[in-house]
Amino acid sequence: MEPVLEPGWHVVVPVKGGPTAKSRLRHSLDDGAVVAAVAHDTLDVAAQVVGPGCVVVVTSEPVETAYARAAGHVTVPDPATGLDGACAAGVAAAHATGATRVAVLLGDHPALTPRELAATLRAGEAHPTFFVADADGTGTALVGSTTGEIPALAFGPGSAGRHRDLGHVPLGLDAPGLRHDVDDEDSLRWAMDHLALGPRTRAALGR
Repeated sequence: MEPVLEPGWHVVVPVKGGPTAKSRLRHSLDDGAVVAAVAHDTLDVAAQVVGPGCVVVVTSEPVETAYARAAGHVTVPDPATGLDGACAAGVAAAHATGATRVAVLLGDHPALTPRELAATLRAGEAHPTFFVADADGTGTALVGSTTGEIPALAFGPGSAGRHRDLGHVPLGLDAPGLRHDVDDEDSLRWAMDHLALGPRTRAALGR
């Protein structure tokens, strides 16, 4: 395990869970275990970097809530107002504990490493708000803020451009595990061929 980052950051991870989560990936593999494993590997890396109690999981799915609580994470009910609303609710919960530096990390990065996430948070400390684009440069993997305020969020297709227009500083990091998200069979197979998947995803795939 790589060293835990010095205290100060909270990481918010929205986890939809249940039979409708990552429907494209679930449908192509017919296996919800892989979908859950991808999220759990993401959560584990966040916990290694900021500590389990500084990971805020936004979900209303009972199994995912129980998993997160057992791992020592803070859980927040999903307000059912879309992804941006879920992320904002998690950031607000982090702020309620006194946190000022908060990053929103989507829960679909099974090849994310502690080194990548720690380097991202350290680079982000120089900016009021920042984001990391996904591998193709159009989506967003992570948005962070050091101001103690909820950053403007605009996740979804084409979100990198929207986050840039909102004034968030793009971080051009060499972090393939962070920048490559897995939401369908093609993206999973690319990750299997080019990256080192986390242990839960490997186990779910029988690798």
